[in-house]
Amino acid sequence: MWHEFLIALALLLIVEGVFPFLSPDGLRKALVAIHQLSDSQLRFMGLSSMLLGVVLLYFINR
Repeated sequence: MWHEFLIALALLLIVEGVFPFLSPDGLRKALVAIHQLSDSQLRFMGLSSMLLGVVLLYFINR
């Protein structure tokens, strides 16, 4: 189980690093836009992201 978790963590770090590596200015603009969102908008985005991840995992593991 730890092996799969560490692989998932490594892939997460790779994916998270692509945008700032390719477009640091775009990342800054995105962070400014995120900073201006309300708490409820951020919570909705987080919930939507988690649900999409759960759905993807379900279909991948079918």
